[in-house]
Amino acid sequence: MHRVACSDATELLPLERIDARLQRYRLQMAAAERLMVQSLERYGQLSPIVVCLQEGSHVLIDGFKRLRAARKLKGMTALWAYRLEVDEQGSKAAIYNLNRVAQRPQEMEEAWIVYALVREDGMSQVEAGQLLGRHKSWINRRLAMIEKLCTAAKEELHLGLLSPSLARQLTRLPTGNQEAALATAREASLNSAELSAVVDLLLSSSTQEQCQFVLHDPRKAIRQSQGSYVHFWDPRLSTQGNRVAKQLCGLLDGLAKIDSWLRYRGRGELMACDRQPLSEGFERLLRETRGVAEATEDFLKELELP
Repeated sequence: MHRVACSDATELLPLERIDARLQRYRLQMAAAERLMVQSLERYGQLSPIVVCLQEGSHVLIDGFKRLRAARKLKGMTALWAYRLEVDEQGSKAAIYNLNRVAQRPQEMEEAWIVYALVREDGMSQVEAGQLLGRHKSWINRRLAMIEKLCTAAKEELHLGLLSPSLARQLTRLPTGNQEAALATAREASLNSAELSAVVDLLLSSSTQEQCQFVLHDPRKAIRQSQGSYVHFWDPRLSTQGNRVAKQLCGLLDGLAKIDSWLRYRGRGELMACDRQPLSEGFERLLRETRGVAEATEDFLKELELP
């Protein structure tokens, strides 16, 4: 027997009357789906799904996992639902806002919602930002994220075959090169860190042969690249010059890694407790890199003097 909880603000909706057209804005995770089936089977429905009424249809806004799980269970034919009075654009914004507190949407889910509001509904980026409570720059970044992803990756992401972290790495490549990297990631079962390294190598490859080597044997290519980025003694340099060159190599390597993290992962990987402790370090990084940039500019000018 599948129990349900109800209140005066909810109504019991047959599963066949629930319109799941907006589920394309949420990712499907197989593990989470299995847990939801087990939860419904053991405890019943603990909280109502959220719907809105559009053109006579009860359109689902929140509770996609619960709906899919309920449809897999024999004997469960209806779910308790709370109706939200919103229009079409408001329903998309609600998908984002209803999940901000309990379980923040994945970046790709946010990107799909932004894409729908701006590209499909014709809202300006400023209007979409006001609706979602976000700045225009945030809207622009999310929009670029979905537009940079190739069709095959979008489809696999929707089906839960591609994780958001892997998809995020793919967006760093030109669209035409993503399918080959996607195939390599799938065949070699690469994790996010490995795919990030593969993307770095592909972006730095200057010939087709180098790209093919990386795609054919990604882990070997990663091992070789990690072992080769060291400064070898340069006979053209003095002893002190070689020391500076070695320090420069280490510094450039560190800057490349932190630049990649800031651009493509950044805040999305951090918890709320990380913000204050890390802020001080990044503020110092900002101050010191500005100072180093000024000193480097002066040094280069000195090198040009006779």
